[in-house]
Amino acid sequence: MPAKYIFVTGGVVSSLGKGLAAASIGCLLESRGIKVNLMKFDPYLNVDPGTMSPFQHGEVFVTDDGAETDLDLGHYERFTHSKLSRDNNWTTGRIYEQIIAKERRGDYLGKTVQVIPHVTNEIKSAMKKVAQEVDIAIVEIGGTVGDIESLPFMEAIRQMRQELGREHTLFVHVTLVPFIAAAQELKTKPTQHSVKELLSIGIQPDILLCRTDRFLAKEMKSKIALFCNVPEEAVITAKDVASVYEVPLVFANENVDTLVLKHLHMEAKDRDLAKWEDIVHRVYNPKDTVTIGIVGKYVEYEDSYKSLKEALVHGALAHNLKLQLNWIEAEGLETGDKSYEAQLEGYDGILVPGGFGKRGIEGMLTAIRYAREKKVPYFGICLGMQTACIEFARNVVGLEEANSSEFDPATPHRVIYKLRELRGVEELGGTMRLGAWTCKIEPNTLAHKIYGVLEISERHRHRYEFNREYEEPLVAAGLRISGSTPDGTYVEMVELPDHPHFIGCQFHPEFKSKPLEPHPLFRTFVGAAYEYGQKRKAEKETVEVEMFHRPERVAGR
Repeated sequence: MPAKYIFVTGGVVSSLGKGLAAASIGCLLESRGIKVNLMKFDPYLNVDPGTMSPFQHGEVFVTDDGAETDLDLGHYERFTHSKLSRDNNWTTGRIYEQIIAKERRGDYLGKTVQVIPHVTNEIKSAMKKVAQEVDIAIVEIGGTVGDIESLPFMEAIRQMRQELGREHTLFVHVTLVPFIAAAQELKTKPTQHSVKELLSIGIQPDILLCRTDRFLAKEMKSKIALFCNVPEEAVITAKDVASVYEVPLVFANENVDTLVLKHLHMEAKDRDLAKWEDIVHRVYNPKDTVTIGIVGKYVEYEDSYKSLKEALVHGALAHNLKLQLNWIEAEGLETGDKSYEAQLEGYDGILVPGGFGKRGIEGMLTAIRYAREKKVPYFGICLGMQTACIEFARNVVGLEEANSSEFDPATPHRVIYKLRELRGVEELGGTMRLGAWTCKIEPNTLAHKIYGVLEISERHRHRYEFNREYEEPLVAAGLRISGSTPDGTYVEMVELPDHPHFIGCQFHPEFKSKPLEPHPLFRTFVGAAYEYGQKRKAEKETVEVEMFHRPERVAGR
């Protein structure tokens, strides 16, 4: 039986949560035994987000096959069991790249290449590719209805309705119902105009997800239904929630999955969201709080670390803890004196994430030295592992000018370097190690204890590697290389055996963490951080009690 399609569009403003809406619908359908796949079309002309600034685009999410994709694919993987690849994220740039390549090869046999049918056909072909072997393909169209760059994608999904019919296609439109404080009223006009814009290009929405900060009254839903030509039951309150993991439950209470199945004429088993209900219960009923400091270079824009933040939340939920996350600008630690200690005190754990470029590196090294010497649980990811090795080389081994060739090409001690450059193969093209790589773990290490196995597969996104020429002096001084690629070429994990919890990995484990399946590295790190925090709290209380009972206090001196 051919797959059916759900098309998710957005109106009024961007950042309404189309990705979360698509992921949550996928989650609901999976809970009813429906097999889904999800994809995202991004209207921008970049071929992919790999070269875009994290301040503008946010995180680059990496799939197993090495595709650099939109951060919404992270939502798709966290909320569903879909196995995503480069086929699940297409940009206008990539679509046109394909078309121009075909035109240059003569595939169009001299015809004039046009938006219709050539561009729209390419878009439809991409959709059909991800719809194989699933019951429903959920397709999110990036941007906002009315944007000129979105028009080819809107036309393509309009054509899909024409080709497949209503029983095989469903249009879900995410729109805004704002509360105007001055008037003390919710306003439906933005939603009406958004739907009018959709209708002007031939698309009638079947379900409206109305983003709002409060529940819509029946009268309000009736008004929207009347003016937007949808059944009242299809006007859904997509209310703001404290946790994104509550969204599937909010949609379930509004019977979104029932509406979808009814429209697509599909039978399914009863909904089972027990595990999601348990997760949300933990979110609102934690036993305690754990405080983590993230020392990074993009901290003023948290979307740059979207998967990282969620993975830490997953790690905290695994211990029934509330995560208190503080973002520390790495450059702010480059004080040249001891004043940085005030910024790092009080954290149960310190994490240095990935990143590119020289800015903030010295601040990261300062934070790592603090965590190492003060025995604070430390977790370094990608750049965080590389800087941990540089810090160890400088301050333990005594190689004062140790560095990465990324930050100082003239350094006499290239502890981190671009391996392809040194091997003289730069001309081969891309210099990044991307996607899933196998890692062999050394027995009887912290890494082995965390994973419980001796071989893993994790996703990568980096250019620079640990220089194994420095392995001997660093290992002799106490660094443990606990994970490498099977051929021994690349170092994947390092740790300090004489530290309560100090570990770094070259890969990005945050890309594989899910709320129902927390990644073991994050689960263990958060657990170690909480244990450290409790120990520190107990020691502080002991000191306070001892001070209270000092003889001079009793004597009033």
